Formats: sequence, C-alpha cells, structure tokens
Amino acid sequence: GSIMAARPSWQGHLRLSLVTCPVALYPATSEADTVRFNLINPETNNRIKMKTVDAGTGDEVSRSDLVKGFAIAKNQYVLLDKEDFESVKLESTRIIDIESFVPAASIDRLYWDTPCHLVPSGKTGIEAFAVIREAMEKKRTIAIGRLVMSTRERICALEPGRDEIVLTTLRTREEVRDVEEVGPIDLPKADPRMLDIAEKIIDQQRGDFNPRLFADRYEQALRDVIQRKREGMPVAVAADEVQETNVVNLMDALRRSLGSAGGESLQKRPRAANRNKPAKPKARPGKRVA
Repeated sequence: GSIMAARPSWQGHLRLSLVTCPVALYPATSEADTVRFNLINPETNNRIKMKTVDAGTGDEVSRSDLVKGFAIAKNQYVLLDKEDFESVKLESTRIIDIESFVPAASIDRLYWDTPCHLVPSGKTGIEAFAVIREAMEKKRTIAIGRLVMSTRERICALEPGRDEIVLTTLRTREEVRDVEEVGPIDLPKADPRMLDIAEKIIDQQRGDFNPRLFADRYEQALRDVIQRKREGMPVAVAADEVQETNVVNLMDALRRSLGSAGGESLQKRPRAANRNKPAKPKARPGKRVA
C-alpha cells in the first residue's frame, strides 16, 4: 500500500534558517502483520476485561476520574491534573527546527530510535523541500532537529531518502546505557593466525544486505502452530542444541569453517527451518545510519 494512503502522524513545517516548507510525517515501520493474542479465560472462552480498582478500598473507579501522581515517598504522591500538563506543553508544536548538521558516523548507533518518512505536504514549498533534501545529499550530511510529538520534545536526525527525507527520532542521553554499566570486559589479544583465518571467512561470506531473505522464522512457526491447532493436529516441538567452541578446538573450527562454506554466503542460501520448530527470534539488524 502507498504511504500517502496512511494517515500522517504529524503535520507542520520544516525550517532551515529562514526557509520553511509544509511537511507531513508518516511512520516508516509497521507491526500490522505480527501475530497478536487476546487474554482468554479457558473455562468460558471469554476475553478478559481489565478493571481499574482503588488499591486501598478495592472499589472500582472510572478511568476518566483519575489523575497522575509522582511518588515522592511511600504512599505520598504529588498529583498533576490536565491543567498542569497543559502548562508545560511546548509551543513550537508545529515546526521541525534544523539546528545543526553532523556527519552520520558521529551519531552512535545506540541513539537511533524510530524512522519516519518526512514528505512535502501540498504544492506550496515543495521547491524549498527539494533544495534542502538535495543539498544534504550533496554534502553527505545529516541534520539534527527538534520536534514536538504528542506534547513531548524529541531530538531527531534527518537524512535524504529516495525522494523523501527520512526522519529518525533519537534516544536521549538518559535512555542510552553505556557498555561500562554492564561491567568490565577483558578481551584477550587475538592470535594473529586465527585472526587471519577469521578475516578470510568474512571475505568468503561477504555480500549485500537483502531483507527479503530474512523471514521471521518464529512468526512463521507460530502461524503453523495456530494452523495445526485449528485443524486439530498435534503440535511437535524440537529443541536446539548448541555446542560451544573451546580454545583447543578453535583453530580447528576456524579452519573447517573456511573450508566448508565453499564460497556460498548466508545471504544466498536461506536455511529452511523445521516447519514445527519455533526458532529463537533473531536480534533485529541495526538501523541504517548512512
């Protein structure tokens, strides 16, 4: 389906210095096709309804009567109502202000959050949009701007897309954890001979990223299980066994890896997963930076 058929999540203006143009923002990702579940009471086959209950009295309360509270001590809250939230609503809600331009490599991958398509809205200002987009492409640079979405200010990165500008919201300093918080990691210096073979394996399996080759095997397995249960068939599950490579076998494993791949790369030959076996969900690949 075309993007334009979707509803924009935000509309306003893009501003670079004294140049402004009307723009619309559309989500670039969708979760529409993922398997979703409802919570069901197996005794009655009815859906479960959540109640809003007062923790002290046990009485049911109407959601619309509730206010938000910030805990300052046990059972002590500072209460904020609608007016309080209105008072901190940010003014520039309808403008994306470009504040600076940075090299793509200077933004740590951990900061990239959610991508959106930023497109011109209406015919006026389409020329200004085209100029900003093309200048960024020529300079191979990324714009850093601010955007107010649903009353919160977000910092965002803007980069030229195919015909649009890809706007990606960035996480804040507080939202990103440094690896040092995980603990000290003391890696040994790699044996040069092993490194040499590992580098050859990398060369042998080099290729371009093609998202079409990566089906979500967990999703597919879930759909198969649902289908089998609909048809009243038994559900079989097999477990994955993984042997870890110990130091003694490392050189041997590296040599065998180099010999076995035979020039074929993972990209060119997607493995057929066992139909009924839910494979472990893969980590999502990092976001595109350049």
